[in-house]
Amino acid sequence: MSDEATETLDDQLLDDDELATEAGAPDDLDQEALERRGAALSQVVKFGDPVLKSQASPVTEFDDRLSAEAERMIGLMHDAIGVGLAATQLGVLRRMVVFQVGTEAVPTVLVNPEIEWRSEDSATAEEGCLSLPGVVVDVERPLFVRAHAVDVHGEPLTIEASGLEARVIQHEVDHLDGVLMLDRTEKDQRKGALRALREGGTYAPEQPEDTDEMRGDPGDEAEERPDS
Repeated sequence: MSDEATETLDDQLLDDDELATEAGAPDDLDQEALERRGAALSQVVKFGDPVLKSQASPVTEFDDRLSAEAERMIGLMHDAIGVGLAATQLGVLRRMVVFQVGTEAVPTVLVNPEIEWRSEDSATAEEGCLSLPGVVVDVERPLFVRAHAVDVHGEPLTIEASGLEARVIQHEVDHLDGVLMLDRTEKDQRKGALRALREGGTYAPEQPEDTDEMRGDPGDEAEERPDS
């Protein structure tokens, strides 16, 4: 997702919120990585499947099967070149998500996550989704969140997140509630994205011609475009 953040925020918050999302595969993938990505994406439920609009049920059994499912989700997220994945995206109506923000970060598993606090400060940025291939839309979300959940062993944990991590957590928890990024974008972008999904095309919002001038030197900001 790109850093289309509110201009009132300071530069550090803008950098933290650099969540560019990509409609297609990254250009620098080799053939083996492309094949792994294709295989992973083939297991992800796509737009139009009713499961994506369904609410997931709380996890009640914490056993080896749950741990194995979490590891499978992490593997698919990596192979698909994503930053997050919800169980519902694999057709499993259980409240579990995985995410990893940055290559140096450790993958995180949240079971039965709930967002208990959202900041009043927000930012608008592009988002993409592994379940909505070829589509990118602008979504406004709080910049900071606090979420509580349990791990695969049922141990409680709390996460305070900002920027990219906060956006990914909100995106994935939305999936568990049957909410898609299309539900949170503006009407015109939703219409354009739905048209692209119906026709098998791609969609991304138009950017103002003076975007680069507003942002300053583009070399100052890394432009990652992961999906979730």
